[in-house]
Amino acid sequence: MRDILPVLKGWYSAGAPFGLATVVAVAGSAPREPGAAMAVGPGDEVVGSVSGGCVEAAVFERVKEAVADGSARLEVFGYADEDAFAAGLTCGGEISVLVRAVSPRLDPSFGAVAESVAAGEPVAVATVVDGPAPRGAALAVWPDRARGSLGAEGLDAAVAADARGELAAGATRMRHYGPRGRRREDAVSVFVHSFAPPPRMLVFGAVDYAAAVARIGDFLGYRVTVCDARPAFATPRRFPPGVDVVVDWPHRYLGGTDTDARTVICVLTHDPKFDVPLLEAALRRPAAYIGAMGSRRTHDERRARLVAAGLTEGELSRLRSPIGLDLGARTPEEVAVSVAAEIVALRWGGSGAPLALARGPVHRSRP
Repeated sequence: MRDILPVLKGWYSAGAPFGLATVVAVAGSAPREPGAAMAVGPGDEVVGSVSGGCVEAAVFERVKEAVADGSARLEVFGYADEDAFAAGLTCGGEISVLVRAVSPRLDPSFGAVAESVAAGEPVAVATVVDGPAPRGAALAVWPDRARGSLGAEGLDAAVAADARGELAAGATRMRHYGPRGRRREDAVSVFVHSFAPPPRMLVFGAVDYAAAVARIGDFLGYRVTVCDARPAFATPRRFPPGVDVVVDWPHRYLGGTDTDARTVICVLTHDPKFDVPLLEAALRRPAAYIGAMGSRRTHDERRARLVAAGLTEGELSRLRSPIGLDLGARTPEEVAVSVAAEIVALRWGGSGAPLALARGPVHRSRP
């Protein structure tokens, strides 16, 4: 959804009605996660995807119908093998898609949401999917305010409070309420879509590998910062556009910046005077992934220094070292793929083994 918002903002600002299809629930081996979206705008222009191609044609027709009558509807697509031409998911999963028309009249807060996302301001959008409340009704929630309504004051208050919690965690999910907002009831299904700022990737050590890791981090949607104490190496022209380059001692920079449970930290310096104070700080603060480059001998020596610095076994268990998966990588670009693969595998609970040798669903649920 985030990727197509600039286009949607343009349509919205021009007053052109468009249709939006959003994945609100998945089951089994589904190709896209909740929050994936496809839109149909003026001239039947299509942006985004809800299934990677399996059911896009059918969704396209449903979206056009919603635009024509200004409606909102819930469509469910599962595996269809009886009819080779039926719209269904070949992977055997199931997706629920909320299809609705969007315009300044139907959704007055959409433009403000798009502007906040573009500015990196956290915002969540809660949309009624099913129940007695008006389907498609939307409530935009910021940390300090809210706009719109789901049809009942009590429901608005309960959903706004929960949406702020989901926003803080960067979570997107379905929640259930009573008609007036009671959380122990499930008459109303509300999809809460969090647009938290992109997660951070902190790359320490402006070596050749750092440029490749920064590039793939940017590709994966991270806000990338490269830090090195050596001005000759930490120069913006060595890195992709949009990457922040900082000249500072790594541990000092880390001590003055924020990390959270989504932050990725890649230590590529493999120099004890940088690595040890940096990792001593990193392993004691929130992060989704902390990896350090170096040989197995370097790892053993570094680990001994960290033990001497007082780190516990629990803290050391968070360190992924040597960094990356065993792909046989040689070049900086190949190493970057190895690092990215380990980050993705850790995020989703993947094994890193070839899919041809694995069992179970190809698309894993979030751990």
